[in-house]
Amino acid sequence: MKKLIALFLVLTMMFAAVACAGETNDKKVYHIGICQLIQHEALDLATQGFQDALKEKLGDNVVFDFQNASGEATNCTTITSKFVSDKVDLIMANATDALVAAASATDTIPVVATSITDYATALSISDWNGKTGYNVTGTADLAPLSGQAEMIQELFPDVKTVALLYCSNEKNSKYQIDVITKELTKLGIGAKEYTFTDTNDLSAVVEQIVSDKNKVVYIPTDNTAANNTEAINNILEPAKIPVVAGEEGICKGCGVATLSISYYDIGYKAGEMAYEILVNGANPAEMEIEYAKDLTKMYLASRANKLGITIPNGYTAIAE
Repeated sequence: MKKLIALFLVLTMMFAAVACAGETNDKKVYHIGICQLIQHEALDLATQGFQDALKEKLGDNVVFDFQNASGEATNCTTITSKFVSDKVDLIMANATDALVAAASATDTIPVVATSITDYATALSISDWNGKTGYNVTGTADLAPLSGQAEMIQELFPDVKTVALLYCSNEKNSKYQIDVITKELTKLGIGAKEYTFTDTNDLSAVVEQIVSDKNKVVYIPTDNTAANNTEAINNILEPAKIPVVAGEEGICKGCGVATLSISYYDIGYKAGEMAYEILVNGANPAEMEIEYAKDLTKMYLASRANKLGITIPNGYTAIAE
């Protein structure tokens, strides 16, 4: 009798284990499509943060389909349309063109974006209240432009005019330029815009900055510029013209200083927002756009030394 009871207990435990295993294996696996506009350090970190957040919360129950649009808006459209056809559970859009494409591709699949400077500008929303009002939410990469203008004055107190370099095809870059122009004006500093349309005319525009004898250049969080920092630096550094950048990656490539956010952190926060939507049923239409909470004054020591620029206290050196 004791043997029968023992056998019964063993069998009961085995069935329970199988049932638990079946429950785990049957747990929903979430399929997420990631459309990243272009490969460069800032956007790569945001994508990594997004994936890490979801892996920590979902383990093996999340699958990512990562697609790089190679800097082409048309590729973003193709990629996000494929995600819709594949019926993914959520689309992560990394950078403005990816967001615009995803928002146009679907009004039902949740879209969580990151590395967006201004959602109202990107999505042409006139009555902005901090939420999109439809299936889109996410995180922004905008550092206070007033702080960046003050940094320019702090580092270069004698500067009269700042050259503003950006890609005219990037809506969010134009938004930043308009804002920082106003902030510089408040400080008694003039601004002159230098725009390029793509990588083909970038070098010629940067050469014009040198020819015009500009003393300081500002580059916002511009994806095309971020992908071409070497070309920019190869022209400006020999001419002894310093760059203040909108984010750390651009600063590392061609700048001397930045008031920077952590792209990994905003990507991670976007991942947490995606989890709330997928698992807890949060409505993206009602989720506030989230902003970076930690800002750091940073500088690149090697380039500052080459250009003879003294960095004041309170700045953190960028790892080289």
